[in-house]
Amino acid sequence: MVNRIIKFLNQEFRGMNEAALLLGGFALLSQILGLVRDRMLAYFVGAGPILDVYYAAFRIPDFLYISIASLASVTVLMPFLVDKINNSNTKKAQEFMNNVFSAYMIFMVIMSVIIAIFMPYIVSYIVPGFSEEQMSLLITTSRIMLLSPVFIGLSNLIGTVTQLFRNFLIFSLSPVFYNIGIIVGVILLYPKIGIHGLSLGVVFGAMMHFLVQVPVVIKNHLFPRLIFKINWKEILKVIKLSAPRTLTLSCNSLAFIFLIAMASNLKSGSISLFTFAFNLQSVPVGIIGISYSVAAFPILVKTFSSKDMNNFINQIIFAARQIIFWSLPVVALLIVLRAQIVRVILGSETFSWSDTRLTAASVSLFVISLVTQGLVLLIVRGYYAAGNTKKPLFINVFSSLMIIIFAQSLIFIFKNYPIVLSKIEIILRVKDVPGTIMLALPLAYALGSILNFFLIWILFKKDFLHNSKINLSSCFVESGLSALVMGLVAYLLLGVFNNVFNIDRGWGVFAQGFFSGILGLASGILVLILLKNKEFFDIVKAFSNKFWRKRVVAPEQRGL
Repeated sequence: MVNRIIKFLNQEFRGMNEAALLLGGFALLSQILGLVRDRMLAYFVGAGPILDVYYAAFRIPDFLYISIASLASVTVLMPFLVDKINNSNTKKAQEFMNNVFSAYMIFMVIMSVIIAIFMPYIVSYIVPGFSEEQMSLLITTSRIMLLSPVFIGLSNLIGTVTQLFRNFLIFSLSPVFYNIGIIVGVILLYPKIGIHGLSLGVVFGAMMHFLVQVPVVIKNHLFPRLIFKINWKEILKVIKLSAPRTLTLSCNSLAFIFLIAMASNLKSGSISLFTFAFNLQSVPVGIIGISYSVAAFPILVKTFSSKDMNNFINQIIFAARQIIFWSLPVVALLIVLRAQIVRVILGSETFSWSDTRLTAASVSLFVISLVTQGLVLLIVRGYYAAGNTKKPLFINVFSSLMIIIFAQSLIFIFKNYPIVLSKIEIILRVKDVPGTIMLALPLAYALGSILNFFLIWILFKKDFLHNSKINLSSCFVESGLSALVMGLVAYLLLGVFNNVFNIDRGWGVFAQGFFSGILGLASGILVLILLKNKEFFDIVKAFSNKFWRKRVVAPEQRGL
């Protein structure tokens, strides 16, 4: 058994599809637990003022994690460690880890203490619509959660060693343990000590995220130690390389903070419903967009560094076609089955039918940008592989600013021109649901994401594809036609199964959505077969190549 495990962990991957499918498999496991986590929160807490405080409490620690911890990401540290170990200098590798670890701890502890002290002043800007009682709870909860970015940042730091020695399975399981910790907080601690139990669950999950990797790092004699004589020149090299990526992620986090601030001024529970919907739409983004962009990155680096531009472009186009192929059917099914999906995952006595409908409507608005979100992740990594980090940064700063402007503009329009909001309510079937003005937030996010894609795609075409033939239209047409058939069949079958199952019960809603979705999916696959769709048969080939036996470098956690 031990030999089989070692052999499994030492496998190499040859094709992008195989790597992406394996990454997607691990992402799916983590996302399923994330959905279980949200289900527990909806059941035990319910959408309302307490859960609003809990989700708002993530914003400051999350920004701290992104702005400091992501400076020492796997993507950045791996080349440094590889270079030192390739020169047969384990001592230098240990010194490097000590330097990064010590600098990270110094910065993180100092910033955490400063933020904890000024927390009462900070939260008034993040959630201006909260009551005094909510503000008080938020201050305490956020202070407790400040421990979580420390542990997850450390986990990503030692995760470089975990992956370097091919223990990618352990690294990929870290987010799973993180969600388990949060679930423990919801089930065991919240009933006893309230919202502080939820925040302690987050910290416990972050500790597990870190501790699960510790034995691997100790075994390979590269566990970092705290030192006070730090090689700051080496640290500056790391920061210089990672700063553009960190700033890009920080802009996204800031945009999200502004959206949460706007939601705090809306109906109670708006932050909770917005976050639930965002988490649901993040599942396909994580499984499809991130998996393919991460799987493509090492191939893109290799082809660009060897000046094989034709292959570099071909790899981009191949990955883009796969993202389109997977994303369009998911968009169709999520829009058609949105109410069934949300009700099955989140529905409970404390999560009402009105909450379900509003969350489902938000999901349908988020997912209109699902394809573009995945393509942006890919194109950004294409720029990173080419050593150009400035253009993605500038475009992301502008797009994040536009998300905020879109949100403010839409809220103004919805308040002053109710006929516009009424049309959207009719389309999304939430006409009689209170609090629909919050739909401005997911719509603004989707519009900003679409804008982000068009801007970066225009620049990417100008920089890399000006002399190349871009063949994406056939994929859009074939996958779009398949998605249309899937959505139409699933929609028609919802009405059929409405008379077969008791949709007043949870199992009936599940059965209605499941069978409608499965038969819709089967009809879409039939269309792909009839069209002899290349992407579909590439996926079949990847399964025949036993992709689960391949080795990949998994992405580090992007946020809390």
